[in-house]
Amino acid sequence: MPTTIPLEWYLILSALVFTIGVVGVMLRRNAIVLFMSIELMLNAVNLTFLAFAKFRTGATGQVDVDGHVMAFFVIALAAAEAAVGLAIILAIFRHRKSINIDEANLMRH
Repeated sequence: MPTTIPLEWYLILSALVFTIGVVGVMLRRNAIVLFMSIELMLNAVNLTFLAFAKFRTGATGQVDVDGHVMAFFVIALAAAEAAVGLAIILAIFRHRKSINIDEANLMRH
């Protein structure tokens, strides 16, 4: 008989991945690392949505799809963020020859 992984393990893993993303946002000044840290945080949220969707069933015993729908929207948001974010990073690099966030004062002028 297969055993299931408890919900707490999914939530602990999600919290660890989210914490790694927050630490990356707070400590790094490189735009690419900042961008990847934000993606880590979005993936941690997706893991939480899907974990709750797996363990939450309705009154009829059917699997709840709300978490799956929310994860789909977060994935769509991450794809849009990737397109726009990378375009902004490339524009800043072409202008400043650096992707350091502290040197990117392009929006002030």
